[in-house]
Amino acid sequence: MGRKKKHPEHVNHERWLVSYADFITLLFAFFVVMFASSQVDDRKIGKMARAMQLAFQEMGVFGAMGHTVPMADDGSVPDTVQMIDPFEKTTRLHMLVPGIPHAVDPEEEVRGVRHRFESALAEAGPEGGPPASPAVHLRVDPRGLIISLAEAAFFDSGSAAVRPASYPALDRVMRTLPQVPNYIRIEGHTDNQPIRTAQFPSNWELSTARATFIANYLIKKYDYSPQKLAVAGYAEYRPVAGNGTADGRALNRRVDIVVLNDKATRREEPQGRRPAAAPGVPGPARPAAVVK
Repeated sequence: MGRKKKHPEHVNHERWLVSYADFITLLFAFFVVMFASSQVDDRKIGKMARAMQLAFQEMGVFGAMGHTVPMADDGSVPDTVQMIDPFEKTTRLHMLVPGIPHAVDPEEEVRGVRHRFESALAEAGPEGGPPASPAVHLRVDPRGLIISLAEAAFFDSGSAAVRPASYPALDRVMRTLPQVPNYIRIEGHTDNQPIRTAQFPSNWELSTARATFIANYLIKKYDYSPQKLAVAGYAEYRPVAGNGTADGRALNRRVDIVVLNDKATRREEPQGRRPAAAPGVPGPARPAAVVK
């Protein structure tokens, strides 16, 4: 019986359809992604990038020299961004969604708090008198906003009580403090000239007593919450100028009211509690003497 002849297989000329179908699918996916990207809110992308990087930093995944995406003035990611700039300091945390922190522009946060005090100090005194004493100075450091009260304007030498004539200037600062949600640390400072009296055996006692006087005044007159308040005495060991001249020593004799940022606040607040809102940059080292 003869074998059946095998018919030669025909060449499949439709294999190109497989590659063509893959190409069309990928092209469709590409245009879908492009369309979706064009509809994204740049500001939301910027917020998400900040929130993710801040979350990693807070958990210790990124160190202090981490990175963050630079934002435009409106909070969006600039079109020209091609690389990540050094991580900028963050000053305040908000909850964008539960469990995800969102950073607010640190410059804007400090500027708003500082503007309140500048406006209060610029007000005319009683009966149209001059504004508050120029011996009240404002500055910003890694702990937050510093309101510095010079000894020459508020205290007699060797005394911890504010002079009666200085209360109007002090009140302009005091009445503004309850308007901000931040925790407060009041710090007393002296120069390096020794003091030895029955009331104040050393500059430690004098610096702490002056800060305590301001704290008690804030609590009693303005009903400020003691839980949000700390008092520190540094004596002559935190100078802002040299003690070799009379002008330098005068600058060092002061009481600083520190409006703490978020990270510095964590060292002051009771365990398990968080403030309603507060700005965040690295806080200070442990003070030399603290009374709470």
